[in-house]
Amino acid sequence: MSTLAPLRLLREPWNASEGNQSNATAGAGGAWCQGLDIPNELFLTLGLVSLVENLLVVAAILKNRNLHSPMYYFICCLAVSDMLVSVSNLAETLFMLLMEHGVLVIRASIVRHMDNVIDMLICSSVVSSLSFLGVIAVDRYITIFYALRYHSIMTLQRAVVTMASVWLASTVSSTVFITYYRNNAILLCLIGFFLFMLVLMLVLYIHMFALARHHVRNISSQQKQPTIYRTSSLKGAVTLTILLGVFFICWGPFFFHLILIVTCPTNPFCTCFFSYFNLFLILIICNSVIDPLIYVFRSQELRRTLREVVLCSW
Repeated sequence: MSTLAPLRLLREPWNASEGNQSNATAGAGGAWCQGLDIPNELFLTLGLVSLVENLLVVAAILKNRNLHSPMYYFICCLAVSDMLVSVSNLAETLFMLLMEHGVLVIRASIVRHMDNVIDMLICSSVVSSLSFLGVIAVDRYITIFYALRYHSIMTLQRAVVTMASVWLASTVSSTVFITYYRNNAILLCLIGFFLFMLVLMLVLYIHMFALARHHVRNISSQQKQPTIYRTSSLKGAVTLTILLGVFFICWGPFFFHLILIVTCPTNPFCTCFFSYFNLFLILIICNSVIDPLIYVFRSQELRRTLREVVLCSW
């Protein structure tokens, strides 16, 4: 149980023999091909931080009735998705540490079943996290471009259907991935899904920023002191850059890893890239840590409620 069952196999291609893999690594040469030895304690620490952050977000949204709206329900689901990543990572890391130190002795068959459960949780959380990132982007797009019709478009019933659909699709897709993880078509589906979500967010955020910039120009032409509006526009641009930048930095290397598995499984340079798989997993966990900060903590109402939750002033 060194790593996730399917993700362990994604470290390096299954369609290349061990001899070819070792020869490719040796051929590439250089110390950088040895990868990084990331201690389990780091996975454990990041998992705990992410779990606490997202628990606070969920508690704050549930506590404050002013936050009971579709937008915050989507944010809450994103936090739950990130919590699944954290819980799965914590459970696996704890079992690894206990087994490595001989504290816990489990039969191989039970370990395999535990692996499958943990893997299904992680795969489901990956798909749901990406999905809710896209749902939040669409929700913000509707808020800006259809402000007057927002409440008729994004009704509570539609929000519930959207959330249920995402969770159902995530569960089904994770089950399929666990069952057929050796099939390249599954990897291509994951890669295509990631690229689709990335393009969707880019298009929506660029369009939103273009509209904001257009409004700033109109307002500036009618005001004597447009500096404030230009500053606001710059702040919006920085925010969107952070959102897209963090999304790409945290998820990009992992999905680029999948692309290389499909396109160049025996290439020496690709093999060197495969050796950094643990680093890519760390980046994914870091995304669960950062998500509450960039998607939630910018809300003044939510910050106030979080302060109350932390101070236990229920």
